[in-house]
This record gives sequence, C-alpha cells and structure tokens, in this order.
Amino acid sequence: MTKDLTTNTETNESNEVTAGNLVVVLAQTPEEVLAAQKLRYRFFSGEENPAPDGIDEDAYDAVCDHLLVKDLNKTSVEEQVVGTYRMIRRPARDAVGRFYSASEFDISKIESYSGELLELGRSCVAEAYRSRATMQLLWRGLGMYVAEHNVKLMFGCGSFDGVDPQEHALALSYLHHFHMAPEHLRTHALPPHAIDINMIPKDQINPKYGFNAIPALLKGYLRAGGIIGDGAFIDHDCKTIDVCIMIEIEKVTDRYFNRFGKTTEE
Repeated sequence: MTKDLTTNTETNESNEVTAGNLVVVLAQTPEEVLAAQKLRYRFFSGEENPAPDGIDEDAYDAVCDHLLVKDLNKTSVEEQVVGTYRMIRRPARDAVGRFYSASEFDISKIESYSGELLELGRSCVAEAYRSRATMQLLWRGLGMYVAEHNVKLMFGCGSFDGVDPQEHALALSYLHHFHMAPEHLRTHALPPHAIDINMIPKDQINPKYGFNAIPALLKGYLRAGGIIGDGAFIDHDCKTIDVCIMIEIEKVTDRYFNRFGKTTEE
C-alpha cells in the first residue's frame, strides 16, 4: 500500500482510497444506493427522531452516480454507508430532463460550458463520522471521479439553514462581493423565490468575519477556488437558502490538488 502523507489516506491494490477502517467507493448495488438514501433522509429531515425507514429520493437517484464512504468494520450495508455525495453528469441530466440546480437557478451559461460538467449534491455524513478524515475521503473520491471523467466544471447548490436572509446577511453579502462568478459563468436565482444577497456594502464587511459566517462545506468549496452565482434561492420545502457554487477544475488552488487526487505537475 502507498501512503498519502498529505491526507493520511492510503491506496490499496484495487486503487481504493482508505483511511483506517473507512473506504471511499462508488455505489455498485441497489442496497448501497438505498443506504445512501436513508442516510440522506436522516441528515436532511431535521427531525430529532426521524422515521427509521425514511428515504430521501427523487428521479436522479436511479441515473446518477453515488459516492460513498463506508465503514468496513460494520456488518450491514446500511450501517457501512456513513458518507455520501450525489454526482450528476450530462447523461443523467438528459435522462431526467434537467440538472437539479435548474429548478432554482438559471444555469444556461453553465450548460453551454465547453467540457464535461459535474453537478454535486445531497452531501452528508453520519453524525459519528463528521471528521476531517471522512471529508478528506469524500474529496479524494471526488477527485478520482473528476479525473476519470475529465470533468472541467463542478457546480451545485450550497445551503444555509433557515429561510430568513437577515440571519445570514453578513455571509451572503460577503459571497456577493468577494466570490461572484464572472459574467460568462454567472447563474441567476429564479423568481419568485430569488433574493438579492447584496445586503451589506462591501466597505462595511470584514472579509475574515464574512468567511467565518459561512457553513463548513461552502468554506471548503471557496478554499478550492469556488465562485457563486447572482442571488440566492429560498427553498421553503427544505427550509434553506441556497446559492449556486461553481469550481473550474483548472483553477483549483494548489493547496487542494492532492485532495482532488492530482499533483501540480499534471
């Protein structure tokens, strides 16, 4: 086995990336997909005692790829799946009719982007496994997938809890002023649930405080070079405020190349 000293992960003979008893893989069976859907339900339901058999599912699940972190020390498939990412490329988009983000944003400029697209979504990790090691495994698995499919642009919805924009005025305004996508890639939140996120003038924002107010997953995307579209979408069903975030792979910062399974010489 070869050790990756940057992320404390290892690659075994079958080219799987591991960290101790954890391994990152693509779902291969209906049972693994179901386990991911149950994990998503427990994560996104927002209930203290969610229904034990609750499932988070939609039309994309049957046609997309599901990235999984599995705990090999567990016995059942449902117990093994402790982290997941849903990954939608153009073939899956074609099967459903549109990307998921298109229900909240005008993504026409993304759709016309030259090169393979990858929409990310439904990212979640079981509570007992919310550690740096688990997230690094997800990022490494994502990086291997990006390389295999020659993905040029990743995008998806990044969420803030709740539906009151004023609760996140600092973070949203910071994103607007410091991480806005260039015009040729810029998405726009769709009415009637679109909101303007330019709520605080730029000269009144301390960038350090603005960045710290952002949810952890979005921070990771920004550190990797992420940019956001114009406006946010209030998702009343999920009780979140969503922004559209994009990462051009060729612009991923050097600090994150190893997390994407790449080196700066490639």
